[in-house]
Amino acid sequence: MSTGRILKDRIAGKSVWLVTLFSGLILFLIIVGLYLKSAPILHSHSLSDLLFESKWKPGKNQFGFLPYILSTVYVTFISLVIAVPLCVLCAIYMSEYANKKVKGFVTSLVDILAGIPSVIFGIWGIILIVPFISNKLAPAFGHEDSTGYSILAGGLVLAVMVFPIVIHIMLEVLRTVPVELREASLSLGANKWETIKKVVLRKAAPGISAAIVLGFSRAFGETLAVLMVVGNTALIPKSLFDSGYPLPALIANNYGEMMSIPLYDSALMFAALLLLTVILVFNVIARMVIMRLEKQMI
Repeated sequence: MSTGRILKDRIAGKSVWLVTLFSGLILFLIIVGLYLKSAPILHSHSLSDLLFESKWKPGKNQFGFLPYILSTVYVTFISLVIAVPLCVLCAIYMSEYANKKVKGFVTSLVDILAGIPSVIFGIWGIILIVPFISNKLAPAFGHEDSTGYSILAGGLVLAVMVFPIVIHIMLEVLRTVPVELREASLSLGANKWETIKKVVLRKAAPGISAAIVLGFSRAFGETLAVLMVVGNTALIPKSLFDSGYPLPALIANNYGEMMSIPLYDSALMFAALLLLTVILVFNVIARMVIMRLEKQMI
């Protein structure tokens, strides 16, 4: 009887190990495949030229990715600057202040928001965000010639898109903080907000950081909604009201045209490799920060 249990345990352990190995192997194969497809342009152009040149003229064999890289970074940064404080405050309210009816209602709205297709967010951005920036916000800051299709519009739309995933993860993290910690803080004379700020948020800091990382990863690779509102101009944005052209939009817009121009397909594969590399590096760095926070909390 015990031998059978040991055998089943070993089989289960090996099965889980194989599934885990297969998951890592998929990522490795994706990286290798993108690198092999990117090899022609990497051999014909130096990496510094590809990353730091701003001229994008495939017909003249000029592939400068700097405008696309900066547009991607700017849109993502704007979205997180907007989304992170709002998500943290919303999660705190739902976890610490809201009653069951309000919590259930807001949770349902967040779930619905998570299920909306990205193209709907893009249309919403075109109907509301772009005109608001063009007619109200940009002129107020001295940019009367702005069309509204800008990195700011992309950042606003993207911020709304990352709300559901970040709020859900933050809620789950805040729920894991033991009630005893809250009660101990209150018993020592701290008020509710002081308890949240100095006890709950400190204890939940690693999980909140993980939620922000996931939100960043979600924002960094978003394509359709951003493509519809960002303007798609291959120039380095000089202000929030300038058009941009993120890497995902570059790939989505031009992939069908790549066959007629030499090295164009390789350039787009390099864009995909670059996007994946940045996400991986950021996640590794963020994971190291989270581990350090976890050690400090012990």
